[in-house]
Amino acid sequence: MFIINLASTDPFFNLAVDEYLLKNRKEEFLALGINIPSVIIGKHQAPHRETETGYITRNNIPVIRRISGGGTVFHDKGNLNFSFISNSTPGKQIDFRKYTQPVIQFLATEGVEAKFEGKNDLKVNGLKISGNAEHVWRNRVLHNGTLLFDSQLEIMKRSIRKDNSCYFSRAVVSNPSPVTNLKDWLDSIKNTYELKQKMLQFFISQNDKNQEVDLSRDETAEINNLADLKYRTWEWNFGYGPSYQFKNKFEINGISMTVNLSVKDGIIQECTIEGPCVLAEYAKKFSGLRHMPEDISSIFREGKVIMNDDELFNFF
Repeated sequence: MFIINLASTDPFFNLAVDEYLLKNRKEEFLALGINIPSVIIGKHQAPHRETETGYITRNNIPVIRRISGGGTVFHDKGNLNFSFISNSTPGKQIDFRKYTQPVIQFLATEGVEAKFEGKNDLKVNGLKISGNAEHVWRNRVLHNGTLLFDSQLEIMKRSIRKDNSCYFSRAVVSNPSPVTNLKDWLDSIKNTYELKQKMLQFFISQNDKNQEVDLSRDETAEINNLADLKYRTWEWNFGYGPSYQFKNKFEINGISMTVNLSVKDGIIQECTIEGPCVLAEYAKKFSGLRHMPEDISSIFREGKVIMNDDELFNFF
């Protein structure tokens, strides 16, 4: 197995690495990486339903769709991401225990007793430290996992939506669990970069054939191109997801109103607003807009309707 120690902290690039290695190489890999703050959603999720749109917009936290399924996770420099890319036998391709067991063994060498619980989580003392997801491509499997070491849990909580009852969709829904940082259990490791280095050395020690390798210049260029054409685009991150209905009741200046949206491919197909006539008329202009704060805000600005951020995010 080849092990790649990613120097990049760009989540768009690092997610593209996974797809590139899965589809363009035949060898087996383990990629270890650390990203700047970002919300990573599963392939079959509706982004606004999974994230607190107002908070992440105000704080410039990107939402990025990965190619593996599963639920939403938060990345920052306190979180270590690992990706196994392996060849597989048809019929035996999805196997969360296979890929999390060596991670459990690594943590045990550092004195942490982690357990596989539920469908795809690793927990310590009943608290989640790792979420995992998988994607099958032909005879190869991508397994994504996270390890919370010193993540900003308060920012994580504010970034991921707790109440998604306004959304109606067949999209995959996340199953949030109480979390903890490994830093509270690992006195011997100072930071996430040290955790990454120790995990790398652990896997090298497990097999004489395991070795650390670097991406070539040409591979890096191709991965950057994939990141630009896919992972940095609105079409992939917001437009790709399943269709959904959105309904919300709220007040503006003490006046009650209800908004109903029908969204497909990230585009508003229909909209009704029950309330003041001046806003109800704007519902007709929403059809064809992206369901994004900047698009909805632009319509209100054109009509010189004064609406602050808190009011705007009632539409999400």
